[in-house]
Amino acid sequence: MAAKDYFHRRSIKADVANRTKASELTLRQSLFPLCLVTALFFLWGFSYGLLDTLNAHFQRVLHFTPSRSSGLQAAYFGAYPLASIGHAAWILRHYGYRAVFIWGLSLYGIGALCTIAALKAKSFGGFCACIFIIGNGLGSLETAANPYLTVCGPPRYSELRINLAQAFNGIGTVVAPVLASKVFFAFSDEKAQDNVQWVYLAIAVFVFILAIVFFFADIPEVTDADMEFQAEETNTQESERPFWKQYKLFHAAFAQFCYTGAQVAIAGYFINYATYTRPNTSRSLGSNLLAGAQASFALGRFFGAGIMKYVRPRYVFGVFLTCCIIFIIPAITERGNTGIAMLYVVLFFESVCFPTIVALGMRGLGRHTKRGSGYIVAGVVGGACVPPLTGKAIDIHGAGIAMVVPMAFFVAAWSYAFCVNFVPSYTRVIDSFNETKVGIEPTVEHEERQVESKRESI
Repeated sequence: MAAKDYFHRRSIKADVANRTKASELTLRQSLFPLCLVTALFFLWGFSYGLLDTLNAHFQRVLHFTPSRSSGLQAAYFGAYPLASIGHAAWILRHYGYRAVFIWGLSLYGIGALCTIAALKAKSFGGFCACIFIIGNGLGSLETAANPYLTVCGPPRYSELRINLAQAFNGIGTVVAPVLASKVFFAFSDEKAQDNVQWVYLAIAVFVFILAIVFFFADIPEVTDADMEFQAEETNTQESERPFWKQYKLFHAAFAQFCYTGAQVAIAGYFINYATYTRPNTSRSLGSNLLAGAQASFALGRFFGAGIMKYVRPRYVFGVFLTCCIIFIIPAITERGNTGIAMLYVVLFFESVCFPTIVALGMRGLGRHTKRGSGYIVAGVVGGACVPPLTGKAIDIHGAGIAMVVPMAFFVAAWSYAFCVNFVPSYTRVIDSFNETKVGIEPTVEHEERQVESKRESI
């Protein structure tokens, strides 16, 4: 009977309709769940970094053109909308965050195990299918983890929390290319193929263990009612609109599509850029240079998160995305070490853009938060669309000129950075959350202050 009661309490179906205290957690109370979820960010940072080096590996081993090898990115990022506005979104709304974490990790583990068979068969199509399964798993995790970090804790620090957690994603993207340079490019193709299988087996074991940890962990469940409470406390009145009228949300999803497409295109073809524009650069050295660029990316996230403690996140986002556009121009016109150095700077300034778009885009959604976050995460499908265009440009014009493609998408994403900084209907909602005392003041004191404020206004 005791065991039955215990597993009943561990049910993955949460009460998603009623309000809990999760939306009012203090910094200290939110520390454990946030640390646990942050581990997921490292996991998919590692997977993403591994994908970029595998792209270059398959070009060499299978004699693929850059545009054809972009099938890996298409399979990986093309799976995101299926998860974020499909199966993962449904589980999130009906079962809660913990259920999505377990579901996503399980899909990731299954996909990782399937890659072993695809690699043994030396089937690129089969490997892309496995990456599609992994993409569904990671898309599910992103659908839950990004909004969870944003809403679990004081609202005024949401951008800081998500950028700090995403910094560990950056660390994962550094570790993967370094590992790849030792595992994939330092051996014969046959030996490298065997080593990749062991890497994916280790990943599968790790993620299944992590799924078990999430099953037994006590993490607070944030419900739609909790999100509605936060929206009401800021007096934004945005959540009262029907979902299809949340135009700021859809603008954020568009910006995410354009930005992510540009980011993935640059990282996915960084090794091609290095070997094409810098004489005597091997694939192994190119992989190490990519690791250095991803280290610049991770450093930018820690730096950006630190600045956000003192400067409004929308200002930081606007400056960083503007710098991405400025510094990619010399990467197009210059070659050799200068061009590579410019891409290092671009990756540094890319750092805060993805997580800040997520956090800003979710402001004021209230009861629409879970559904809306899925649309912003679905914008990651840009990573499936822009790399093939960039790869085709490399086939025709070379890797240097091809950087015009991601630059054009940076410019399109900049429209959102402009609006959140200069359009009053955007800035009013965003700033109201930065000024709220939810999770900072004790609940009773906070509610009394709100009642007093409403009486004065009457």
